[in-house]
Amino acid sequence: MSGNTFGTLFKLTTFGESHGVGLGGVVDGCPPGVTISEGIIQTELDRRKPGQGGVAATTRRESDAVRLLSGVFEGLTTGTPIGFVVMNEDQRSRDYSAIMDVYRPGHADLGYDAKFGRRDYRGGGRSSGRETVSRVAGGAVAQQFLRGLGIKVAAATIELGGIPAEGRDFAGAQDRPFFGADDACVSAWEERVRACKSEGDTLGGIVEIRATGLPAGLGEPVFDKLDARLAYALMGVGAVKGVEVGAGFAAARLTGSENNDPISPKGFLSNNAGGVLGGMSSGQELVVRAAVKPIPSIAKPQQTVSRSGEPRSITIGGRHDICAIPRIVPVLRAMTLLTIADFVLLQRRVGK
Repeated sequence: MSGNTFGTLFKLTTFGESHGVGLGGVVDGCPPGVTISEGIIQTELDRRKPGQGGVAATTRRESDAVRLLSGVFEGLTTGTPIGFVVMNEDQRSRDYSAIMDVYRPGHADLGYDAKFGRRDYRGGGRSSGRETVSRVAGGAVAQQFLRGLGIKVAAATIELGGIPAEGRDFAGAQDRPFFGADDACVSAWEERVRACKSEGDTLGGIVEIRATGLPAGLGEPVFDKLDARLAYALMGVGAVKGVEVGAGFAAARLTGSENNDPISPKGFLSNNAGGVLGGMSSGQELVVRAAVKPIPSIAKPQQTVSRSGEPRSITIGGRHDICAIPRIVPVLRAMTLLTIADFVLLQRRVGK
């Protein structure tokens, strides 16, 4: 199966399934001398693990305890591949036996059957959101590398269930329910989630990621643009259905004079470009947003077909989040970190 490696120089390869023995990965290309430990990685994994999100959370319980296997000695990276593993502890595969021969609407079931002729129906196997645990672990390594260069990446939820946050307090988002961008939105989101849960349904939302400290010039001007690679990275997360940079789709409704970012001797006067010009970083704050679809596993009856093409009506059991938010927030942040780390190394290769 291809498509399991992300990156060109700073690379992450992942493995594992939702109901398998465990999940893990290998980070290759991380320079030597970067401070890393199981504790540092665990801090990031704890933000993503099952049970986060209060009323929106799954009842599946996983410690997501990471074990480093290679590439680290005396608390520093050695420059060799960094291997890690996270064991599964709370699988309940029997929850999926009733749908082993049925295609779940909104899931990857049909696609896996069409491509491989078989699929792991237990929680979606490789297509499960649980696969993202390896991305967060890899992103933690990238974060440590970038931290030494003064580059920081933050993420926050700016909309949930159609209710937008008014503020943009990214520093406080880490300690706020749903990783919300302001305090005022939290109670409205909790009420929205409770109402949706009582109806057996799910919700989507929007996550914004911001990066500071990027030098100008990261990215390639034609086929390997920084914003193109970021879109690729974020769209590679299963629940993401749209990505925009800076003003994004709103730019289509502006005039050129409104959308252009004026430049003064002291720097840019606005940031509609989101920190990317001509496919390369401008030195401004990088601003990217990802649209997250509702969780497709719902407790309402849905029309579908079996593998043999017979019509069926199913209600999906098992333990599922009501919304991919907040657990997807650290995943999207991790993919941004991995992308930037890769471009930093690519820029070093050209001697800039």
